[in-house]
Amino acid sequence: MAVSSTHSAHTDDGSAQAPTAAPAEPTGLQRLRLILVLGALVALAPLTIDMYLPALPEIGRDLQAPSSAVQLTLTGTLLGLGLGQLLIGPLADSVGRRIPLISGTVLHICASLLCLVAPNIAVLGVLRVVQGVGAAATMVVALAVVRDLFSGRAAATTLSRLMLVMGAAPVLAPTLGSTVLVAGSWRWVFGALAVLGVVLLAVAVLALRETLPPERRIAGEVLPVLRTYRSLLTDRDFVVLVLVASLAMSALFSYVSGASFVLQEQYGLDQQQFGFVFGAGAIAVIGASQLNVVVLNRLSAERIVLYALVAAVVFGAVLMTVAFTGAGGIVGLMIPLWCMLGAVGFVMPNAPALALSRHGEAAGTAAALLGAGQFGLGALIAPLVGVLGNDGPAMATTMTGGALVALALLTVSLLSGRRVRSAAAVAGS
Repeated sequence: MAVSSTHSAHTDDGSAQAPTAAPAEPTGLQRLRLILVLGALVALAPLTIDMYLPALPEIGRDLQAPSSAVQLTLTGTLLGLGLGQLLIGPLADSVGRRIPLISGTVLHICASLLCLVAPNIAVLGVLRVVQGVGAAATMVVALAVVRDLFSGRAAATTLSRLMLVMGAAPVLAPTLGSTVLVAGSWRWVFGALAVLGVVLLAVAVLALRETLPPERRIAGEVLPVLRTYRSLLTDRDFVVLVLVASLAMSALFSYVSGASFVLQEQYGLDQQQFGFVFGAGAIAVIGASQLNVVVLNRLSAERIVLYALVAAVVFGAVLMTVAFTGAGGIVGLMIPLWCMLGAVGFVMPNAPALALSRHGEAAGTAAALLGAGQFGLGALIAPLVGVLGNDGPAMATTMTGGALVALALLTVSLLSGRRVRSAAAVAGS
């Protein structure tokens, strides 16, 4: 699976112009500042997803909705994040990074305020979709900015550092949500998200410069956008890497979707205990993403993804065994679960970095497809936990299934790529 990087502009008819120089890679304090800014922005999406998790049972009781319907509000958020990135990605390649970022953050703030007064579960679900669309802007623009400024190993390393900041959001989100719930009802959580949106809007306006110069922007007409999507979707290696990243993310979202019901209703944890245990899982993801920076000095990103998926499947098999037998209680469940989340933590920075490195000329659109795949597939797979029973076996089966399919896709792609390279070598000899 060869990885390449290009920086070229396109005319309105889709033809390539002369390549333009990419902005210089930030170094030192400038790079640290950029990572903190981007990390704060990408944290909006996981906070939007996770902060209300401790309140899911309470929302069901208050709005008189079954747990499956309450879980669909989470699915709506993931769907909004996926669809929003498909819309925002081409826009970010056409008009630059700042306008979509600021507009999306404003949309998120408005949706959060409306969630405060949602009268029923249907309205809340629709507003969560809109909220997800707004948060999508911060995700796709942050990834595009990384690709604007970094390439290759530097991109993978930067994404790993972003994971440290982004990973703190799932750790803090349920705890923050639980703290809010102590003071008020579940509606207060959305008030807190609105306040957070205002803070991040100020960050976007004041601390992030434009990283896509006009000469590198892609015409915003429909046909050039469709041609860009077609070129991405016909790149087999790009598609495989997007699917691998998406399936790894779906394993994480299966945990997010089912954890509140499994840990609170099946194992009897209260909201504060749930926040602590859930956060420990996020720490596993963060730790792996930071260890990934060290491992990149010894192994390629491609090999790390392969080995991590093998480990995820092995730990997933143990998790399923424990979940179905009940051996070890909650401790027996959480140990293989945390190990599996750690394995996923190695996949999450590397698979996107490999995918984005192939299409620097359309980083926004490529990031949009990547994000749409991750959150769209998450929106499809996460509800399976509820369909299968909202218990430990359902969560374990869904998580392990996603990792297994990702491993199969990557293995087939790698074997196919080696056969093609071998045939080319023979033909050239």
